[in-house]
Amino acid sequence: RQTLNEAHDMLNAGDLRDSFPSGDEDNTFTGNVDNEINGNWILAPTGSIHEARLKAKVKRRLRKNSSRDSGRGDSLSDNGDVVRSVVPPTSPKGKLLNRRSRMGKGRGLPKKGGAGGKGVWGTPGQVYDEDKVDVKDPNYDAEQENCIYETVVLPLDEETFEKTVTPIVQEYFEHGDANEVAELLAELNLGSMRGDVPMLAVSLALEAKASHRELTSRLLSELCECVLTAADVEASFHKLLKELPDLVLDTPGAPQILGQFIARAVADNILPKSFIDGYKGRVDCEYARAALDRAAVLLRMSRWTGLRIDSLWGSGGGQRPVNQLIKEVNLLLKEYLLSGDTVEAERCLRELEVPHFHHEFVYEAVIMVLESKGNRTLQMILQLLKSFCASTVITVDQLRRGFERVYLDMADLSIDVPCAYSLLEQFVEQSFDAGVIDKKLRDLCPCRGRKRFISEGDGGRLKLESC
Repeated sequence: RQTLNEAHDMLNAGDLRDSFPSGDEDNTFTGNVDNEINGNWILAPTGSIHEARLKAKVKRRLRKNSSRDSGRGDSLSDNGDVVRSVVPPTSPKGKLLNRRSRMGKGRGLPKKGGAGGKGVWGTPGQVYDEDKVDVKDPNYDAEQENCIYETVVLPLDEETFEKTVTPIVQEYFEHGDANEVAELLAELNLGSMRGDVPMLAVSLALEAKASHRELTSRLLSELCECVLTAADVEASFHKLLKELPDLVLDTPGAPQILGQFIARAVADNILPKSFIDGYKGRVDCEYARAALDRAAVLLRMSRWTGLRIDSLWGSGGGQRPVNQLIKEVNLLLKEYLLSGDTVEAERCLRELEVPHFHHEFVYEAVIMVLESKGNRTLQMILQLLKSFCASTVITVDQLRRGFERVYLDMADLSIDVPCAYSLLEQFVEQSFDAGVIDKKLRDLCPCRGRKRFISEGDGGRLKLESC
């Protein structure tokens, strides 16, 4: 009680009142001097309590402004005054990249030793080893240690098989690489649909070109060694013979084409020779009988006359030698001059399957006009070129290249045909009038200069050099 009296006397005397701010804080402080802890009344020194409250207030103010003034380095002195450093404030971007603690604690080192943060996979230089199996793990299963995990590919059903294999075969018709087809089929789980691969390939080839049929025969021969078996090929041809009535609706010549496929397969040793003999006397379908008869005739001709069944379909347009293509183009033009059938000539040119080589057709046609020296050949060739340009069988680029080749060879052609220049000018003019060539191509036509000279024996008359 004596201590309490002394404290009240000091307050009344004003010894410590000047150090406190006026207002409600003084009343709050004087009202909370006495504290009760565990039922015991104690009295703290008045000056220390006041200093502690001031420091706490300053710290609260600093915490509120820490996000805004964190780069200023504010600190509190021993007297409770705020000391500001001269460190310039950092940018928000730099603060985001800083991994140091913002609480003002620790030694200023990165969190988690540099192993924390977004996109961080441990400390720099750390190497992760394979996780060892813990035998004491409650989920440990001893049987899983000897397990071998493999990717399981589900077998293809009929609908998925057609959607998957059809693009592969159609793409093969473009590049002609049988090894790539074999690799793609090996990645698939064909299952029971393996025997339908030859059937699908032949069905697509029925509506394709002769070169595609040749590629199909080669594909069956290549796949029979690695992907298919002889039993798969034989089963496919059995199914094709049964479905011939439906195939004829889309391809009227399906029986003859299928017979050629059967003969080629027998010649390539992917079908047994007894395949045709097994149907003797047991065929009710007329289409199947026609296909088997066609195959038997071809095999008999190859055995007696030496017919090469391996070249039954012929080679593709781009795979033929250039000399052979030139001979076929000349033969086509000669047949046209005899028959005059433009439609048949167009069909034959399309069957060559060499659209990139049509400039040779134009070249040979113009040369034939120059060598004929007749108006009939000129008019027929002009009509043929006009028809081909109208039907876009021969493109403008191929036509231009053909005429330019003739222009370049005129010096050599004039040796064999002295009047080649005049014939060429006549043909070029008529081609321009018919709309076959444009004015630019007409102006490129070379013309030999006509030399004029004075003959003494003719009385000084000017004479023109003639053909």
